[in-house]
Amino acid sequence: MSDNYYSILGVDRKADANSIKKAYRKLAQKYHPDRNPDNKQAEEQFKKISEAYAVLSDPDKRAQYDQFGDTGFHQRYSQEDIFRNADFGDLFGQFGGEDLFSQLFGGRSGGFHRQRPMKGQDYSLQIRIPFRLAVTGGERHISYQREGRTAELKVKIPSGTDAGSKLRITGKGGSAPAGGKTGDLILQIEVDPDPRFSREGNDLLVHVSVTFSDICLGASIDVPTLDATKRVKIRAGMQPGQKIRLRGFGVPPSGRRPAGDLYAVINVEVPKTLNKAQQQALDQLKQAGL
Repeated sequence: MSDNYYSILGVDRKADANSIKKAYRKLAQKYHPDRNPDNKQAEEQFKKISEAYAVLSDPDKRAQYDQFGDTGFHQRYSQEDIFRNADFGDLFGQFGGEDLFSQLFGGRSGGFHRQRPMKGQDYSLQIRIPFRLAVTGGERHISYQREGRTAELKVKIPSGTDAGSKLRITGKGGSAPAGGKTGDLILQIEVDPDPRFSREGNDLLVHVSVTFSDICLGASIDVPTLDATKRVKIRAGMQPGQKIRLRGFGVPPSGRRPAGDLYAVINVEVPKTLNKAQQQALDQLKQAGL
Protein backbone atom coordinates (compact mmCIF):
# COMPACT_ATOMS: atom_id res chain seq x y z
CA MET A 1 0.00 0.00 0.00
CA SER A 2 2.17 2.81 -1.25
CA ASP A 3 -0.49 5.53 -1.58
CA ASN A 4 0.13 8.70 0.39
CA TYR A 5 -1.50 8.29 3.79
CA TYR A 6 -2.71 11.89 3.89
CA SER A 7 -4.41 11.62 0.52
CA ILE A 8 -5.95 8.27 1.48
CA LEU A 9 -7.68 9.92 4.44
CA GLY A 10 -8.28 13.15 2.53
CA VAL A 11 -6.55 15.37 5.08
CA ASP A 12 -3.86 18.03 4.91
CA ARG A 13 -0.32 17.24 6.07
CA LYS A 14 -0.80 19.75 8.88
CA ALA A 15 -4.05 18.15 10.05
CA ASP A 16 -4.34 17.71 13.81
CA ALA A 17 -5.18 14.45 15.58
CA ASN A 18 -8.88 15.27 15.85
CA SER A 19 -9.18 15.99 12.13
CA ILE A 20 -7.45 12.72 11.28
CA LYS A 21 -9.77 10.79 13.60
CA LYS A 22 -12.89 12.40 12.10
CA ALA A 23 -11.72 11.66 8.57
CA TYR A 24 -11.04 8.03 9.39
CA ARG A 25 -14.36 7.58 11.18
CA LYS A 26 -16.23 8.92 8.14
CA LEU A 27 -14.37 6.67 5.70
CA ALA A 28 -14.64 3.64 7.99
CA GLN A 29 -18.42 4.01 8.02
CA LYS A 30 -18.39 4.01 4.24
CA TYR A 31 -15.99 1.16 3.54
CA HIS A 32 -16.32 -1.14 6.55
CA PRO A 33 -16.67 -4.78 5.36
CA ASP A 34 -19.83 -5.29 7.46
CA ARG A 35 -21.51 -2.62 5.36
CA ASN A 36 -20.01 -3.89 2.11
CA PRO A 37 -20.29 -7.67 2.16
CA ASP A 38 -18.43 -9.46 -0.65
CA ASN A 39 -17.14 -6.14 -1.95
CA LYS A 40 -13.41 -6.63 -2.51
CA GLN A 41 -12.88 -3.05 -3.62
CA ALA A 42 -14.41 -1.68 -0.42
CA GLU A 43 -12.41 -4.20 1.59
CA GLU A 44 -9.12 -3.05 0.06
CA GLN A 45 -10.03 0.58 0.65
CA PHE A 46 -10.84 -0.20 4.26
CA LYS A 47 -7.43 -1.79 4.65
CA LYS A 48 -5.79 1.33 3.23
CA ILE A 49 -7.60 3.80 5.43
CA SER A 50 -6.99 1.66 8.52
CA GLU A 51 -3.28 1.50 7.78
CA ALA A 52 -3.16 5.24 7.15
CA TYR A 53 -4.93 5.95 10.43
CA ALA A 54 -2.67 3.55 12.38
CA VAL A 55 0.34 5.58 11.23
CA LEU A 56 -0.99 9.15 11.28
CA SER A 57 -2.69 8.77 14.67
CA ASP A 58 0.61 7.76 16.27
CA PRO A 59 2.92 10.81 16.77
CA ASP A 60 6.14 8.77 16.53
CA LYS A 61 5.11 6.82 13.43
CA ARG A 62 3.76 9.97 11.81
CA ALA A 63 7.06 11.77 12.42
CA GLN A 64 8.94 8.87 10.83
CA TYR A 65 6.56 8.88 7.87
CA ASP A 66 6.96 12.64 7.36
CA GLN A 67 10.75 12.39 7.63
CA PHE A 68 11.42 9.40 5.38
CA GLY A 69 8.46 9.50 3.02
CA ASP A 70 6.30 6.58 2.00
CA THR A 71 9.07 4.39 0.55
CA GLY A 72 11.56 5.02 3.33
CA PHE A 73 8.91 4.46 5.99
CA HIS A 74 7.93 1.06 4.60
CA GLN A 75 11.55 0.03 4.49
CA ARG A 76 11.65 0.59 8.26
CA TYR A 77 8.16 -0.59 9.31
CA SER A 78 6.59 -3.94 8.61
CA GLN A 79 2.82 -4.41 8.46
CA GLU A 80 2.95 -5.78 12.00
CA ASP A 81 4.94 -2.75 13.20
CA ILE A 82 2.41 -0.38 11.65
CA PHE A 83 -0.54 -1.83 13.56
CA ARG A 84 1.33 -2.57 16.80
CA ASN A 85 -0.20 -0.50 19.64
CA ALA A 86 -2.51 1.28 17.20
CA ASP A 87 -5.21 3.07 19.20
CA PHE A 88 -8.59 2.84 17.47
CA GLY A 89 -10.38 3.63 20.73
CA ASP A 90 -14.17 3.40 20.38
CA LEU A 91 -14.18 3.84 16.62
CA PHE A 92 -15.71 0.41 16.10
CA GLY A 93 -18.34 0.53 18.79
CA GLN A 94 -20.95 1.31 16.18
CA PHE A 95 -20.19 -1.96 14.41
CA GLY A 96 -21.39 -4.15 17.25
CA GLY A 97 -18.53 -3.72 19.71
CA GLU A 98 -16.56 -6.66 18.37
CA ASP A 99 -12.85 -6.98 19.09
CA LEU A 100 -10.86 -4.35 17.19
CA PHE A 101 -8.47 -6.75 15.57
CA SER A 102 -11.24 -9.13 14.61
CA GLN A 103 -12.77 -6.19 12.75
CA LEU A 104 -9.52 -5.28 11.06
CA PHE A 105 -8.04 -8.68 10.31
CA GLY A 106 -10.81 -11.21 10.78
CA GLY A 107 -14.55 -10.85 10.76
CA ARG A 108 -17.03 -11.64 8.05
CA SER A 109 -15.13 -10.24 5.11
CA GLY A 110 -12.68 -13.14 5.16
CA GLY A 111 -10.03 -10.99 3.55
CA PHE A 112 -8.13 -9.89 6.63
CA HIS A 113 -5.60 -11.78 8.73
CA ARG A 114 -5.95 -11.76 12.50
CA GLN A 115 -3.49 -9.46 14.30
CA ARG A 116 -1.84 -10.65 17.48
CA PRO A 117 -3.24 -9.10 20.69
CA MET A 118 -2.00 -5.63 21.52
CA LYS A 119 1.21 -5.47 23.56
CA GLY A 120 1.33 -3.56 26.83
CA GLN A 121 3.05 -0.22 27.15
CA ASP A 122 6.85 -0.12 27.31
CA TYR A 123 8.27 1.85 30.23
CA SER A 124 11.44 3.93 30.01
CA LEU A 125 13.69 4.62 32.99
CA GLN A 126 17.03 6.43 33.16
CA ILE A 127 19.54 5.07 35.66
CA ARG A 128 23.10 5.97 36.62
CA ILE A 129 25.65 3.28 37.41
CA PRO A 130 29.23 3.43 38.67
CA PHE A 131 32.05 3.32 36.13
CA ARG A 132 33.40 0.01 37.39
CA LEU A 133 29.98 -1.66 37.25
CA ALA A 134 29.62 -0.58 33.62
CA VAL A 135 33.06 -1.95 32.80
CA THR A 136 33.05 -5.25 34.70
CA GLY A 137 29.31 -5.96 34.77
CA GLY A 138 27.23 -7.07 37.72
CA GLU A 139 23.85 -6.58 39.34
CA ARG A 140 21.96 -3.43 40.18
CA HIS A 141 18.82 -3.04 42.25
CA ILE A 142 16.34 -0.55 40.85
CA SER A 143 12.85 0.66 41.75
CA TYR A 144 10.29 2.25 39.45
CA GLN A 145 6.59 3.05 39.29
CA ARG A 146 4.59 0.33 37.59
CA GLU A 147 0.86 0.83 37.25
CA GLY A 148 0.59 2.92 40.39
CA ARG A 149 2.87 0.80 42.57
CA THR A 150 6.58 0.76 43.30
CA ALA A 151 8.26 -2.24 41.69
CA GLU A 152 11.64 -3.57 42.85
CA LEU A 153 13.89 -5.30 40.37
CA LYS A 154 17.38 -6.80 40.25
CA VAL A 155 18.96 -6.02 36.89
CA LYS A 156 22.00 -7.69 35.34
CA ILE A 157 24.37 -5.14 33.83
CA PRO A 158 26.52 -6.69 31.06
CA SER A 159 30.24 -6.05 31.16
CA GLY A 160 31.33 -3.31 28.79
CA THR A 161 28.05 -1.37 29.02
CA ASP A 162 28.47 2.03 27.34
CA ALA A 163 27.07 5.32 28.51
CA GLY A 164 23.96 6.09 26.46
CA SER A 165 23.17 2.44 25.79
CA LYS A 166 19.77 0.88 26.47
CA LEU A 167 18.85 -2.36 28.21
CA ARG A 168 15.49 -3.96 27.51
CA ILE A 169 13.98 -5.95 30.40
CA THR A 170 11.30 -8.15 28.89
CA GLY A 171 7.89 -8.29 30.53
CA LYS A 172 8.45 -5.60 33.16
CA GLY A 173 6.37 -2.86 31.55
CA GLY A 174 2.63 -2.26 31.42
CA SER A 175 -0.04 -4.94 31.35
CA ALA A 176 -1.73 -5.63 28.04
CA PRO A 177 -5.47 -5.70 27.32
CA ALA A 178 -7.21 -8.77 25.96
CA GLY A 179 -4.50 -11.21 26.94
CA GLY A 180 -1.73 -9.48 25.03
CA LYS A 181 1.96 -9.59 25.86
CA THR A 182 3.17 -7.46 28.79
CA GLY A 183 5.29 -4.46 27.81
CA ASP A 184 9.01 -4.13 28.49
CA LEU A 185 11.11 -1.91 30.71
CA ILE A 186 13.77 0.00 28.78
CA LEU A 187 16.69 1.25 30.87
CA GLN A 188 18.65 4.22 29.54
CA ILE A 189 22.14 3.94 31.00
CA GLU A 190 24.27 6.82 32.22
CA VAL A 191 27.72 6.11 33.69
CA ASP A 192 29.41 8.05 36.47
CA PRO A 193 33.01 9.10 35.77
CA ASP A 194 35.85 7.40 37.65
CA PRO A 195 38.49 9.51 39.43
CA ARG A 196 41.30 7.34 38.08
CA PHE A 197 40.27 5.50 34.92
CA SER A 198 38.77 6.67 31.63
CA ARG A 199 37.53 4.59 28.73
CA GLU A 200 37.97 4.47 24.98
CA GLY A 201 35.83 1.66 23.58
CA ASN A 202 37.03 -1.51 25.27
CA ASP A 203 40.33 0.02 26.36
CA LEU A 204 41.03 1.81 29.63
CA LEU A 205 43.40 4.68 30.29
CA VAL A 206 45.10 5.58 33.57
CA HIS A 207 47.57 8.40 34.19
CA VAL A 208 50.70 7.53 36.15
CA SER A 209 53.14 10.13 37.47
CA VAL A 210 56.88 9.38 37.63
CA THR A 211 59.88 11.43 38.71
CA PHE A 212 62.24 13.18 36.33
CA SER A 213 65.01 10.81 37.26
CA ASP A 214 62.84 7.74 36.62
CA ILE A 215 61.97 8.85 33.11
CA CYS A 216 65.58 9.72 32.37
CA LEU A 217 67.19 6.59 33.81
CA GLY A 218 64.36 4.06 33.55
CA ALA A 219 62.61 2.44 36.47
CA SER A 220 59.97 -0.03 37.64
CA ILE A 221 56.66 1.54 38.61
CA ASP A 222 53.28 0.40 39.94
CA VAL A 223 50.36 0.80 37.52
CA PRO A 224 46.82 0.52 38.96
CA THR A 225 44.43 -1.85 37.23
CA LEU A 226 40.77 -2.56 37.97
CA ASP A 227 41.76 -5.34 40.38
CA ALA A 228 45.16 -4.43 41.88
CA THR A 229 48.45 -2.88 40.83
CA LYS A 230 50.88 -4.30 38.34
CA ARG A 231 54.62 -3.70 38.35
CA VAL A 232 55.92 -2.57 34.95
CA LYS A 233 59.13 -1.11 33.62
CA ILE A 234 59.56 2.22 31.91
CA ARG A 235 62.53 2.57 29.64
CA ALA A 236 65.12 5.28 29.97
CA GLY A 237 64.35 8.31 27.85
CA MET A 238 60.61 7.72 27.66
CA GLN A 239 58.73 10.93 26.85
CA PRO A 240 55.88 12.45 28.86
CA GLY A 241 52.49 11.51 27.39
CA GLN A 242 53.70 8.20 25.96
CA LYS A 243 51.75 5.09 26.88
CA ILE A 244 52.59 1.67 28.23
CA ARG A 245 50.24 -1.05 27.04
CA LEU A 246 49.01 -3.76 29.41
CA ARG A 247 47.31 -6.34 27.24
CA GLY A 248 44.03 -7.76 28.49
CA PHE A 249 43.68 -5.42 31.47
CA GLY A 250 40.89 -3.30 29.96
CA VAL A 251 37.18 -4.11 29.66
CA PRO A 252 36.70 -7.85 30.43
CA PRO A 253 35.86 -10.19 27.54
CA SER A 254 32.24 -11.09 26.86
CA GLY A 255 30.99 -13.62 24.33
CA ARG A 256 33.00 -13.13 21.15
CA ARG A 257 34.34 -9.78 22.30
CA PRO A 258 37.96 -10.05 23.46
CA ALA A 259 39.30 -8.26 26.51
CA GLY A 260 40.40 -4.68 26.02
CA ASP A 261 43.79 -3.28 27.02
CA LEU A 262 44.91 -0.86 29.69
CA TYR A 263 47.14 2.03 28.69
CA ALA A 264 49.26 3.75 31.34
CA VAL A 265 49.85 7.34 30.25
CA ILE A 266 53.18 8.53 31.65
CA ASN A 267 53.31 11.98 33.23
CA VAL A 268 56.35 13.63 34.82
CA GLU A 269 55.79 14.79 38.36
CA VAL A 270 57.32 18.24 38.86
CA PRO A 271 57.87 19.04 42.56
CA LYS A 272 56.53 22.36 43.76
CA THR A 273 59.39 22.80 46.22
CA LEU A 274 62.96 21.44 46.38
CA ASN A 275 65.13 20.61 49.35
CA LYS A 276 68.76 21.67 49.41
CA ALA A 277 70.13 18.37 48.10
CA GLN A 278 67.67 18.37 45.19
CA GLN A 279 68.49 21.97 44.36
CA GLN A 280 72.22 21.20 44.26
CA ALA A 281 71.68 18.10 42.12
CA LEU A 282 69.61 20.03 39.62
CA ASP A 283 72.19 22.79 39.48
CA GLN A 284 74.81 20.20 38.57
CA LEU A 285 72.49 18.70 35.91
CA LYS A 286 71.89 22.14 34.48
CA GLN A 287 75.61 22.79 34.30
CA ALA A 288 76.01 19.43 32.57
CA GLY A 289 73.49 20.50 29.92
CA LEU A 290 70.54 18.42 31.13
